[in-house]
Amino acid sequence: MRNEFAAAIERIGREDEKIVFLTGDLGYNALESVASALGPRFINAGVAEQNMVGMAAGLAYRGYKVFCYSIAPFAVYRCLEQFRNDACLHNMPVFIVGNGGGYGYGIMGSTHHAIEDLACLSGLQNVKTYIPAFADEVPSMLDQIVAEAGPAYLRLGVGPKTPDGAEISGTFKHVVHSTESKGTIVSLGPVTANVMTALQDKSLAGQFDVFTAMNLPLDLPAELAGQWAGKPMLVVEEHIAIGGLGQQLSAQLLSNGNAPSRFVSLTAQGYPSGRYGDQKYHQQQSGLDPANIAQQLNALTN
Repeated sequence: MRNEFAAAIERIGREDEKIVFLTGDLGYNALESVASALGPRFINAGVAEQNMVGMAAGLAYRGYKVFCYSIAPFAVYRCLEQFRNDACLHNMPVFIVGNGGGYGYGIMGSTHHAIEDLACLSGLQNVKTYIPAFADEVPSMLDQIVAEAGPAYLRLGVGPKTPDGAEISGTFKHVVHSTESKGTIVSLGPVTANVMTALQDKSLAGQFDVFTAMNLPLDLPAELAGQWAGKPMLVVEEHIAIGGLGQQLSAQLLSNGNAPSRFVSLTAQGYPSGRYGDQKYHQQQSGLDPANIAQQLNALTN
């Protein structure tokens, strides 16, 4: 998604002279075109994320719309207080961009993973988080972030293009249309690709509708909640259970009287083996791999 992000930022920066881009000394071999397009509005703030966000809030106060870029754990955890106090509480157009959400940085270990980021940010005042599952969603999300001009977080990863026939339904995208409608899958972010792989199992073909949630905090359309009521549901997210999609979704479904018949939530489990590996290894350890997703879906309807 970095290439789509860089191209969209370059376009937006050329169109709007109020766009400023700050980087925490990251983005090499990806953001050079952005730096060239924005000139003095592209600033390397160095390995000083707290200062970067404070600087961004000051620029926003003076009328600029400011992107702050780093890898997800550095962009979120290092400067959470500054983002909360300087940007969110004052409803400033400061936009955090975190690359490599979830276990994206794999073997580099827990210091480089972001599996609690959405819980940290989606509960803050005035903030909206954007979680693309597909690479081609990034440009439109950036346009929306700039247009809404409030505190925002964009969580980037590695995702394919949106499948043909997908439809937007509020803050959700209907990715796979079921022919038998035995249940619903709701996923978050690029781990959706594992869901799509799991559904290639012949025993599961055509049985499940697949939706992706594109934003947290969750805004669940009443029409969707009604469609999902009384059917089994599987939630898949590369994020811890607390504060994630499953918790927010289940609370809204229950509050509105639209409970599914069964509810299974697959989430990031941290480091059950005590070891580090690539992203696929950590997904497997958490049961977010295609094989376990397929197994859970088979159990859900039997």
